[in-house]
Amino acid sequence: MSAGPESTHVSSLGRGDSLHQQVLSSFPLCDMTEEDLTQNPQLCKLLATLAQHVDQTGLTVSLKTELDKAEQKLQSQRRHWLRSESLHKGLQEMIQDHCVRKHHATVPPDQNMFYETMEKCVLVAQCVRQLDPSSATNQDQPSVLSLNTQQVMELMPSEKNVQRMKQSLPRELEKHLKKKCLNLLSYYQPEWENESEGLKNSKLSHLSVQLDKDKKRAESLKETCRENTVLLQRQTQLYLSELTKCIQLLQSLILDHRLKIQADLDMKKLDYFEGKCELVLQKIKAEMVEIQLDTYTADSISAHRKIREKLESELKACQVEKQSVELKLASFEILGKEFEALAEEYSRLRQEIEMKHWALKEFTQYNDK
Repeated sequence: MSAGPESTHVSSLGRGDSLHQQVLSSFPLCDMTEEDLTQNPQLCKLLATLAQHVDQTGLTVSLKTELDKAEQKLQSQRRHWLRSESLHKGLQEMIQDHCVRKHHATVPPDQNMFYETMEKCVLVAQCVRQLDPSSATNQDQPSVLSLNTQQVMELMPSEKNVQRMKQSLPRELEKHLKKKCLNLLSYYQPEWENESEGLKNSKLSHLSVQLDKDKKRAESLKETCRENTVLLQRQTQLYLSELTKCIQLLQSLILDHRLKIQADLDMKKLDYFEGKCELVLQKIKAEMVEIQLDTYTADSISAHRKIREKLESELKACQVEKQSVELKLASFEILGKEFEALAEEYSRLRQEIEMKHWALKEFTQYNDK
């Protein structure tokens, strides 16, 4: 039975995308999107119903009314306080300006009396304000220096001087405030500083309106800046989210590409290592051949040395035998035919010696090469 009124409220707001937009506009402070409302239809209905009872800040109608009344009362009291505070500050500035002028030039007696009377009245009013407790303070608390309001009021100037001061005060205060406004105008628009008094007064009459416009424009720019900041934050989050997705996609593509080309890389590495191994094997073979050649050369030199030594020993033996034969020839030269046999023997030995000598010479030449 209770679903009927709620459905009536929801239908009055709209349906579909229109309902989502109205809910989002009714609660601008909530960080929600249309996607959130689409995924949570019951929440959307609840917010649509709640929008009939609260404003955009989340306050109920009755509470908002009370808050507006309290705000108006506060603004009224604030204006009253600002008016009193501005008047008090203006009087203090007038007194300070008078003190400065008094030290730099001669002041007429009537002006001197006026400012002295005003200064005493301001001081007495400040003291009375300090001594007069408000309703929020304890009435029984001790007073400052054991003074009461009546004792301080006795320090007021004479009634005659006070009346004269009150008669001249509006005129002097107006002159002071006008001077401050002209200084403000010169600061706000320096090009008007050298203009005539009439133009300055005309411009001064529109100064408050211009300042109000500038204040509103500054507040509008501040609000725009805040909105742009929020928008920038959302766009930054969206950008980071999209960037994260792109990085993940890029990582997956890199991984797939790496897996596809890994086989080709492995084959190329295998071919490279095979070629390198072949070069190493060829180098090892060359070193082994050199070692074998060195070993063969050393063995050949040793064999040649042995053969040479043998030939030299045989040559020496033949020479010894030749000498013995020559001695025999010399001793048997007189023997005739026997000498011929010895001569033939000598010739044969000589040929053998020459053959061995030639073999030794050839071997020596071969060994030198």
